[in-house]
Amino acid sequence: MSLLSQDLGDKIMAKAKGAVTSASMAFGELNLEARADQIVPLLAMLRDDAEYQFQQLVELCGVDYPQRPLRFDVVYLLLSLTKNVRIRVKVQTDEDTAVPSVASVYPNADWCEREAFDMYGIFFSGHPDLRRILTDYGFHGHPLRKDFPMSGYVEVRYDDSLKRVVYEPVKITEFRAFDFLSPWEGAQYALPGDEKAKG
Repeated sequence: MSLLSQDLGDKIMAKAKGAVTSASMAFGELNLEARADQIVPLLAMLRDDAEYQFQQLVELCGVDYPQRPLRFDVVYLLLSLTKNVRIRVKVQTDEDTAVPSVASVYPNADWCEREAFDMYGIFFSGHPDLRRILTDYGFHGHPLRKDFPMSGYVEVRYDDSLKRVVYEPVKITEFRAFDFLSPWEGAQYALPGDEKAKG
């Protein structure tokens, strides 16, 4: 029997005492749907229990589904180094309800939760330092939300020639002439830049 199976999900559901609402296999991976208010004890159990030993939080990220009442998923990707098994744990939340921070269980969650807050506006209660990490502190909005406008914002950059910080309107570059042919297969026409090569 594979270590990663529906049986493992059923065992975790039984041991988690209501923290996990469903377990399913998809594309060869075990997916657990969990209650947001129980995420800290659940991840602590998955880390500390000798049967599971998920010692590493590989990634924590947000996903936006604006059509749902609980529009955000917070996804935790866990790795057991001793058993060489990965699982995905998901919780749902909305724009106003905070998810408990798991930085006390996995310290690397600190920056990942800050990124989810910055990009999606997902709040994490009990986080030691929940502030923006990728955008400017004065930035308004959350760029990875699907309802984020594509224009009307400014970007900040340092201009080396002017020796100062410059504020410019955000430029959205559009690439509409995709080819998708691999140059290894050989296009039947000259690719841009090939005209410089010798025939």
